[in-house]
Amino acid sequence: MIERVRAVLVTADDTMLVIRRTKPGIPEYWVLPGGGVEASDESREAALHREIHEEIAGKADIVRLLHTMESDEERQLFYLARIATWSFEDRTGPEFSAEGRGEYALEEIALTAEGLDGIDLKPEEIEHVLRDAIDAGTFGAEVAV
Repeated sequence: MIERVRAVLVTADDTMLVIRRTKPGIPEYWVLPGGGVEASDESREAALHREIHEEIAGKADIVRLLHTMESDEERQLFYLARIATWSFEDRTGPEFSAEGRGEYALEEIALTAEGLDGIDLKPEEIEHVLRDAIDAGTFGAEVAV
């Protein structure tokens, strides 16, 4: 089974970092930073730290596992994390040089229902999880500096 890790990266300004994906012939959409767990990763959390470094040259403190989605072929683990530093210009992931992968643009959006309304976050299930957490007010204290 393929395992992927992704992070809800909350900034010091209580915004969230997302990646806008643009591919020819497909409406643009947004995803959370992350990617596949590799055999060389010591743990899922280590894989997430590696992916955050590759995709946004960032460093984050993982707060907790937020949500898990599973199908027959794939398990995705979504973590809540406080992002400390990032630099999209210094990203190093192999996907950025691959032909036909489209564009990746880092964006900062408000971690509010209105912020989520302005993007098409994939997978849809994680958007619902985020909306429920925002409505319940559970993010603030967990990711406070």
